[in-house]
Amino acid sequence: MLPIVEIPETIRNGMLNYRDVFCRDEGFDHVSRYVTGLIISPNKTLQGIYDLQVWDGKKPSRRSMHESVFESGWSSKALIQRHRAVVAPDHRGRGREIISLDWTFAHHDRGPEIYGAVKNYDYVEKRPGRFQTVVTAVISNKSLIDGLDAVVQEPSKQKQEMAYLNATAKKSYDQMGAVSERLLELLHHLKHEREYKKRTEIALELVEQIEQEDHFPEANYAFDNGVLSLDLTRFIESCGKHWVSDLECSRNIQWRGDWVRLDSLAAKLRAESPETFRCVKVSCRNGETKEYWAFTKVIRLKRYGRKRLVIAHEKADLSDAPRYLLTSAKHWNSGRTIETWSYPRLREDWTCEIFHEFAKQVTGLESSQVRKEEAVKCHFRLSCVSQSLIQRTSAVVSKSEKFEFAKGKTTFGQRCRTIAREVLGSILKLSKRLFAEGKSCDEVRDMLMPA
Repeated sequence: MLPIVEIPETIRNGMLNYRDVFCRDEGFDHVSRYVTGLIISPNKTLQGIYDLQVWDGKKPSRRSMHESVFESGWSSKALIQRHRAVVAPDHRGRGREIISLDWTFAHHDRGPEIYGAVKNYDYVEKRPGRFQTVVTAVISNKSLIDGLDAVVQEPSKQKQEMAYLNATAKKSYDQMGAVSERLLELLHHLKHEREYKKRTEIALELVEQIEQEDHFPEANYAFDNGVLSLDLTRFIESCGKHWVSDLECSRNIQWRGDWVRLDSLAAKLRAESPETFRCVKVSCRNGETKEYWAFTKVIRLKRYGRKRLVIAHEKADLSDAPRYLLTSAKHWNSGRTIETWSYPRLREDWTCEIFHEFAKQVTGLESSQVRKEEAVKCHFRLSCVSQSLIQRTSAVVSKSEKFEFAKGKTTFGQRCRTIAREVLGSILKLSKRLFAEGKSCDEVRDMLMPA
């Protein structure tokens, strides 16, 4: 737990790209200290980050930091737009780049008043909990994974409202006041129903923003069947780009004039025509080459029209469960389709999942205790900025036993360690100056870590 005496040089230089998003220098200094805390503080709430701050002079109140970070009027939307512009050059001309769309759960078991947090069953951890549903867009190439945005899905209260309306319904109303009150309740329910956005609608809005800015003209899209929607695919195709998605096995496709289930077709092909599954070699983003046995054909789906289907197995004897992939690029072969799908994966994890895990464990994605919608957006988007700053930190390759597993490569941990060393260096400089001024050890200790 290192006291933060000043903003580390790495963070200071990186945050200069976002300076004009913020208003006053004092507020920008608070935000930069908050970003530093998101990286090195063990407690990534605002109070935990504030407790680590050391000012040379009069210490500002915690309220002033809270106001600067969450309430001072700077736009989180402008921040994330600037962030996409800042990271874009590092993805141009660096080989294949894929934008992944996904969602995750940000748990807040002790925060019932936090915006977007609802009590529900978490099918990932297989337990009930209180969490936010966060839709994310992540771009990746061979060396970088950058979050392009993280948006909280506002929870639906339609079931509760409908239960209330059914329980309070009357056959007749004698007073006009009661009629007006009932009409307002119905109109509010209709308003909430129309304002509610599904995950697929939020994903479409993210893609519309990304394509409107045009920072990633060469990036195609990859997502799973939970994000797949007709409006999303049509918009991506209207931008002249391609997409790849997996399909659930129960999907019906047109096969030789009949509509059949995907899993039934795959079983029939394995049994009657195993030679139609050809071996293809796919290059993954981590440099590995992986073999698949794939069948591919342009087929027709209801509403989606003609698309290319790929049925891929990882075992030569086709004994493993197949993966069903669909793409808008009818001219692609099975190898390129699988590569586009597998490229945003490192081993078996989505780059989105890597971003989620990294942001939760390192940059405090689910640690914030703020309650208002705009404050939650500010925290999430500053977490995206922090994650990108860490990746661009210059770190010396460590030869110590602690990082022996990295085999000479620079890891995220080493980059975080570099920032922590800068923080430690500023502590030593301040301590040296205080001792030179005649301060005692107790006085220096009380300044760096008040009782």
